[in-house]
Amino acid sequence: MVKVSFCGISGSGMSSLAQILKLSGYDVRGSDRNFDLERDLRSKQAFEDMGIEIFAQDGSAVSSDLAWVCASTAVEDTIPDIKAAKEKNVPIKTRPQLLAELFNAAKYGIAVGGTSGKTTTTAMLGYILDKLGQKPCMINGGLLKDYEGTTAIPNIIYNKGDICVVEADESNGSIDLYNPYIALVNNISADHKSLEELTELFQHFADRTSRTVIINDDYELCRKITHKRLIRFSLENPQAEYYAANITPLPHGTQYDFAGKTYTLNLIGAFNVANALAAIAACAEMGIDKHTAAEVLQNFHGTKRRLEVIAQKHDITVIDDFAHNPDKVKASICALRQYDGRLIVMFQPHGFGPMRSLGKEIMAEFVQNMNADDILIMPEIFFVGGTVTKDISSADLIEYARSLGKSEAYFVADKAAAAEMILQKAQKGDRIVIMGARDNSLTDLCYQIAEKL
Repeated sequence: MVKVSFCGISGSGMSSLAQILKLSGYDVRGSDRNFDLERDLRSKQAFEDMGIEIFAQDGSAVSSDLAWVCASTAVEDTIPDIKAAKEKNVPIKTRPQLLAELFNAAKYGIAVGGTSGKTTTTAMLGYILDKLGQKPCMINGGLLKDYEGTTAIPNIIYNKGDICVVEADESNGSIDLYNPYIALVNNISADHKSLEELTELFQHFADRTSRTVIINDDYELCRKITHKRLIRFSLENPQAEYYAANITPLPHGTQYDFAGKTYTLNLIGAFNVANALAAIAACAEMGIDKHTAAEVLQNFHGTKRRLEVIAQKHDITVIDDFAHNPDKVKASICALRQYDGRLIVMFQPHGFGPMRSLGKEIMAEFVQNMNADDILIMPEIFFVGGTVTKDISSADLIEYARSLGKSEAYFVADKAAAAEMILQKAQKGDRIVIMGARDNSLTDLCYQIAEKL
């Protein structure tokens, strides 16, 4: 049995790969500094329950008989596991390299790219294909509500078929490793790279795609992508091959018209209708009737931390959301603003580099899309260790938001202080939104706030 180890196994991308290999017959072990810090212990227990041995991140997980160590891109060379691997001449693979190996080995690889919506669209695709008996292997970052209890951490759909569906991440350039049968580009907007770099990355992504490239026709930079077989989806252009109209917010979802019929989603926001069109288009390219795909999708319940309602208490709703770049923040706030009630948003930014390049754009989206009485609260930038230049603070971003006219914007020292302020300010009819990426404890914070309302 091939023995492998994952350094940073708790990460959303790493945990899915660890499970796929375990289910495929590998002897899997791993470590994570979050576990060492007594964080994310439910995931640790879930791994152990499926037979994945968890070690302290002190180098002890790395033995000379390992085939290789898979390292998260967030892990530095100074981490003991990585140092041990180098000392013992154990090969090191990055998460993108391993994911690309699995993906490119599949007969039909469907890669979902774009700076927003990848997780939900990938989940939609996997759900449709699975429910229609196509036996996909789907590898995702988000936790799938419809698959809780099927695997230790429900961010995969595991089948031994010919189809592999993955998120193709552009943030670290790993999208260059994938050779898709079908490629989706949900959007191109400001994120970790410049728009020029992103446009080039996605064109190269399209160039390596053998059958079909599916693009969001509502984004100018997507429209610049070329391919021999280009399929468009749109909420604005009726001439696109996949077009949705009459998008209507429902109490717990969204209604839309598509190809002469009316469908509903259990998700709010027009952006989720766009995600649905992308998934339907990809399924159609795999030979599935578009109306059948749309009908199946009506039973899809989404992924966790994407405008997920955690609790409703005393007419106050607590919502957990993953938004962290300008496009995602705009989409989430606009979706929420379609419903009644004041917003109290705690936004925890992550990464000092991303905040230097995108922080002001994120603040501008909050200011432009929140109402005057909506409240924005920000603790300090999320940091899990490593060598970085800490030359920007959430306090600077709040000051910028105030300079744009957002008087109800507050900097607090940490999440505990943010929760205290939220509880002080919350009133009947409010929506409390805990927003941010990478920090798995944000969901726990939602539950803690809900308990104290």
